[in-house]
Amino acid sequence: MNRRLLAALGAAAVALSLAACSGEGAGSGTDTASQAPADLTIGVSMPTQTSERWIADGKSVKEKLEAKGYKVDLQYAGDDIPTQSQQVDQMITQGADALIIAAIDGTALSGQLQAAADKKIPVISYDRLIRDSPNVDFYVSFDNYKVGVAQATALLVGLGLQNKDGSKGSKTGPFNVELFAGSLDDNNTRFFFNGAMDTLKPFIDSKAIVVKSKQTGVEQIAILRWQQETAQKRMEDLLTSSYNDGAKVDGVLSPYDGISRGIITALQNAGYGNAAKPMAVVTGQDAEIASVKLINDGVQNSTIFKDTRLLADQAAIAAEAFLKKQTPEANDTKSYNNGVKVVPSYLLPIETVYKDDIQKVLIDSQYYTADEVKAGQAK
Repeated sequence: MNRRLLAALGAAAVALSLAACSGEGAGSGTDTASQAPADLTIGVSMPTQTSERWIADGKSVKEKLEAKGYKVDLQYAGDDIPTQSQQVDQMITQGADALIIAAIDGTALSGQLQAAADKKIPVISYDRLIRDSPNVDFYVSFDNYKVGVAQATALLVGLGLQNKDGSKGSKTGPFNVELFAGSLDDNNTRFFFNGAMDTLKPFIDSKAIVVKSKQTGVEQIAILRWQQETAQKRMEDLLTSSYNDGAKVDGVLSPYDGISRGIITALQNAGYGNAAKPMAVVTGQDAEIASVKLINDGVQNSTIFKDTRLLADQAAIAAEAFLKKQTPEANDTKSYNNGVKVVPSYLLPIETVYKDDIQKVLIDSQYYTADEVKAGQAK
């Protein structure tokens, strides 16, 4: 009996020892600086695969990290908040040594981030700032206020109110313009909106631009989850409610290419896009290949190009710095307050792409090929 008891105790001790060794990440006190990259795992949580942009981001981040020798656990959450929460929980329990997270809802991961902090797992917020938590260690993104400025400027250029060099354009208006914003649970939405509205305000005040629907507040114009179908429905409703008197839409401020395509579909269905009723000037963002084709074909006016290859580079650089027990380089330590703390950030530049810029900005940089632009589909 005693021998059996001793054997059981011995087995339990071995089990406890194995349990303590398994799943150890940065949070278990592991000195990641002394470990080879091949022994470390970085969890990468992306919001959705419904947008080609996020598919490309996930692929780029994985490739950059694997090129440095790290193991990567890449998960897409299907635009479902509980799914993303469960995936991040799983990454933590399975021993991730660092986390790179592009959140669906910037306020929905506080519990997961606390669990990561308890295990000393560094968290990098990717493009969308995670809010209301002290446990965000770094933020990599683009200058999102400038994105809004660039979108509004492209709208003004397209309408002829301003030239590309910033000088006064040949047109004076008034032009009928409608406004769209992104999802309110994405911290970037207000940065885009504020940059755009600060740029458009003088033209709205002077009546060169008229928002015929009178919907100018970000809550009124936001599109939940950035959905193309939701944007199309809102544009259809605007046409029915505010343009049933024969007036036409001259321009639409759109914050994202998927939203832009929904807007354009609604306008085309209403007879826009011919000599008698020209397509409205529609802006965009992310240089999605379907929209780049529309720009090349003269349908969409412009998009804002954010080179996700560079963003993936910075995310990988920041993750590696943390794992080596170093501090990642930040080029902005003031702008991004997540409601609890100012998160040190690395912000990347943006480029406005009109039709004339496609070759130089997108094709020559090998982001897309000429055949992909012509087909509107990336290989």
